[in-house]
Amino acid sequence: MWMSGTGIVSVLTAVMVSWLCRTVADPRISEAGLYCGRRKAPLSANYFPSFIKEMERLSQKVADNNWGTHSINASSSSIPIFGFAQCFGDMSHTDCLLCYAASRTKLPRCLPSVAARIYLDGCFLRYDTYDFYEQPTDAAADALNCSAVGPPSPQLEERVGRVVQRVVEAAGGGGGRFGVGEVEGVYALAQCWNTLGRGGCRACLRKAAREVRACLPKSEGRALNAGCYLRYSTRKFYNQQGLQVEGAQNGDSLTLMLPWSLRRGIIVAEVLAAVAVLMLALSASYAIFTKLSKIKRENSNIGMISSSISKSSLNYKYETLEKATDYFNSSRKIGQGGAGSVFKEKNRTQILNWKQRFNIILGTAEGLAYLHEGTKIRIIHRDIKSSNILLDENFTPKIADFGLARCFGADKSHLSTGIAGTLGYMAPEYLIRGQLTDKADVYSFGVLVLEIVSGRRNNVFREDSGSLLQTVWKLYRSNTLTEAVDPCLGGDFPATEASRLLQIGLICTQASASLRSSMSQVVYMLSNSNVDVSTPNQPPFLNTGVLDSDSSIKSYNSTNSFISNALKKIGVSYSYSESSTSRNSDGPSRSEESIVQA
Repeated sequence: MWMSGTGIVSVLTAVMVSWLCRTVADPRISEAGLYCGRRKAPLSANYFPSFIKEMERLSQKVADNNWGTHSINASSSSIPIFGFAQCFGDMSHTDCLLCYAASRTKLPRCLPSVAARIYLDGCFLRYDTYDFYEQPTDAAADALNCSAVGPPSPQLEERVGRVVQRVVEAAGGGGGRFGVGEVEGVYALAQCWNTLGRGGCRACLRKAAREVRACLPKSEGRALNAGCYLRYSTRKFYNQQGLQVEGAQNGDSLTLMLPWSLRRGIIVAEVLAAVAVLMLALSASYAIFTKLSKIKRENSNIGMISSSISKSSLNYKYETLEKATDYFNSSRKIGQGGAGSVFKEKNRTQILNWKQRFNIILGTAEGLAYLHEGTKIRIIHRDIKSSNILLDENFTPKIADFGLARCFGADKSHLSTGIAGTLGYMAPEYLIRGQLTDKADVYSFGVLVLEIVSGRRNNVFREDSGSLLQTVWKLYRSNTLTEAVDPCLGGDFPATEASRLLQIGLICTQASASLRSSMSQVVYMLSNSNVDVSTPNQPPFLNTGVLDSDSSIKSYNSTNSFISNALKKIGVSYSYSESSTSRNSDGPSRSEESIVQA
């Protein structure tokens, strides 16, 4: 038998595709329950950055194992955070990641509550202020979700009792803490969290089995406990990827599911075994074919390489590269990409003059205006920042890295999506609610303008001298905006134009998305110096503790008003302490328009 290299690749591809088809099914992101705690984080706790960091750590754990725990103790945060996430045992890795992403997008609706849990039909996500990992039940928070997906079948109560009992016994006694089963058209799934011991798992599932019967005669019910999840339905809702139990009676079907890591190992082993048999059968013919092809290819490559080298303008001796990079010194390294490291080819950094900075700002604005309004389908970049604006030999800006970009239809008011981007550049309505519009790019552009003019990176959570937005806002209030301009320019810049650019940057970083100008309006203001720039309101997320006493008293209520209204927009309430109330006795100094338009 003879088969070419292409034929072998086709066979292997078919095998891998069949494997992938077995592992991708339904992410099951329907919301079964969302429960928010009553205790709220105080303003001084700096809770939002800790929450984001906790979700990022859990994302890494879920990506590795389909579940994970992580905690941030009180030594690094004024409020400890204990987090937990897990996908159900029948979920493929891809579906698990999709389900977790959906739960992570929905859970922030509970903020600033310091405790919350969300049950989706394929995964679970929870955070709290204490170590709850071995907690099987919670009388105050355990709940039921009963619904009807169709007319109840005859003898539903008896069949639910049988199938629930079987999956509870399977999950409570199995190493995978998971089981699914069927009894005459009634399906059930039982799942314990991996942090529970066997005793805790049994106790949790037995309680769930007792309580889920209260959903009868409805055709579907879910028990949502602190340490487990139990569901029955008259329609099949789980993925059949398990081992059939021998000895099932009365036509009942019961399946014990292995954990994903074990199932994946079995699937990989099956694929490897099939490939091994295939390769043994083809080894003799393939060896001859490979040898002949190699000789032919080497003869061809010698000529191609020689031709390529002679035509290339990037021919450097290795010694030249060593000298240029100071023998690849780490202090000369400026980045790392998929193709290798990037080092500094000159020894000094060129300081951009005012005209170059202005042209970079204008060129970036024109590029964003084209993405937002110059094509039939609007494009939101989602990650506008200084490192994603590349300059050519003439210092003409090029917007780069569209890895997070999203298309935005003309009929859409916003997109609800998982939070992705760079802290310090993300708009508040996107950071809190995951609601994405082209005004998120406008906010990022505003931060970029302030950075280019001031020659300083933005740091939202800086405690010593405040973030860049804080600094520029303070100087704007005191009518000394030119003090924010990069001192490296040595005063060689037009003061009026510099103040105008900084004011445009503040307009673009307004807390309310509706108060930000569109990018086409920004281009118009930049191109026409005689056009008036509107008066900006206070930007979001200011740390009022670093402002001077006078402006602190005046602006603190405005900041509280922004946060309060923002939280009201996402369906939660917030109460301030007595000290905050007394501090705000002077009343607000600015209007309450500075809110997140969610």
